[in-house]
Amino acid sequence: MELSVNGHAVYAHTGGRPFDPALPVVVLIHGAGMDHTVWSLQTRYLAHHGRAVLAVDLPGHGRSAGAPLASVAELADWIVALLDAAGVERAALVGHSMGALVALDTAARHGGRVESLALLGVAEVMPVHPDLLAAAAANDPSSIELVIGWGHGPRGHVGGSAAPGLALLPGGRRLMQRTPPGVLGVDLAACNAYARGTEAASAVACPTLFLLGAADRMTPAKAGRALAAKVKSSQVVVLPGIGHMVMTESPDAVVDALAEHLAPKAR
Repeated sequence: MELSVNGHAVYAHTGGRPFDPALPVVVLIHGAGMDHTVWSLQTRYLAHHGRAVLAVDLPGHGRSAGAPLASVAELADWIVALLDAAGVERAALVGHSMGALVALDTAARHGGRVESLALLGVAEVMPVHPDLLAAAAANDPSSIELVIGWGHGPRGHVGGSAAPGLALLPGGRRLMQRTPPGVLGVDLAACNAYARGTEAASAVACPTLFLLGAADRMTPAKAGRALAAKVKSSQVVVLPGIGHMVMTESPDAVVDALAEHLAPKAR
């Protein structure tokens, strides 16, 4: 599906079904240097189980035009503009890593537009090593190797894909190699600079699911739990042996957790 957001063409995958804004809407937001394809094993399930799905390519990523936005706050405001463009008043937001910060900030500052949150691979702060920031800014291929290597848990380092014949590390590597020059550097700098995690978490009023990997070396589960404690209504699910790339390393468990979290609740 193509939309126009702030004058630029934007692509969002709808999970194989036509987008219907009359249904409960869920927006999935990818992490640094990635695109909507990281949600491939979640979007189809959600779209075929009562949700209208927008797995979006952020500006400058995947099939979306425009320059990458330089801060988490700008990206959060962009999510609201995306909802406006899609004719959606309120949506559930699901975000991974940088996308989790974006979802968190959106809910904190635009709470009336957010029904619920699911945050994967998240922490109050996400500092990035200066050497990685420099490598990404210079488009050094080593930056991709560092992100992919550190981003996957033990399963990813021995194949690990739920799809037969594929492997997680080569797949992640190829995805990030397709990202336009400069984008990863902008994204990592935005993560590194975001300092409103505690403030944002305290302002979130909607139900929030934290999906964390026990073997996550980028945003350790301990840090995710600490952030969850600052949210008024939160649930924490920790997946054993899983690294930072939660939705690709353990797609079935993520689907199960999202399905339960997004299910209509009795009132």
